[in-house]
Amino acid sequence: MKRNRIMALMLVVACLFTFGCAGMSETQQRTLSGAAIGAAGGAALTAIAGGNPAVGAGVGGAVGGLTGYIIGEQHK
Repeated sequence: MKRNRIMALMLVVACLFTFGCAGMSETQQRTLSGAAIGAAGGAALTAIAGGNPAVGAGVGGAVGGLTGYIIGEQHK
């Protein structure tokens, strides 16, 4: 039950970040979207593996944000 709540919360947060990018540059959009997707994916994978979803979300968000930033900078 607790995992379902965490997953639902992460999905809502990911949607809010993804749809809230209207006034941002392309690099900022890709960084934020990468962080949101990475956080959701990291939380899901660690929850499935039996770990701490918060740690997975933090690590996934950091890696996703960095990846999004790098991709955004390459598209300039």
